[in-house]
Amino acid sequence: MRGLSVRRRLLAVLVLALVPWTLLSGGVLTLVFPFGLVNTTPLHLTPLVDYLRYTGGFAALPSFLQAWPTSVLLYLGALGSAFGGVMGREDRRVTGGLLVLAGLAHAGLAVGFLRMGRLAVPLGSLFAFALAWWLYWPAIRRTVP
Repeated sequence: MRGLSVRRRLLAVLVLALVPWTLLSGGVLTLVFPFGLVNTTPLHLTPLVDYLRYTGGFAALPSFLQAWPTSVLLYLGALGSAFGGVMGREDRRVTGGLLVLAGLAHAGLAVGFLRMGRLAVPLGSLFAFALAWWLYWPAIRRTVP
């Protein structure tokens, strides 16, 4: 039974990569995924690596745009930790904490766009928080007096 729940947790963390983390509206709908931006008019994918290359790299981005690659790195840490669970090496507190940090970091992207007057809905942050609470909070709660 334990192996099944570990695999389900890993699958849930993997599915988070397929959800648009932020919906941006401002004439054109843009979906921000961990792997890249999808513009709907015209339909086009810009991978995160290409985006960073075109914009001059991480350091050249405004701080609110740095939240996107930062949240992706934190998410990849959570994914690696969840994958470690399949091999019996996961600390669920670490995985849950990284999901919360990824959600908080990515929320900074939405806040930055909101300040610019664009509608930004941080779905990924909400899902990351929900996963951390639903799947990993019991492990954290057991260690907090």
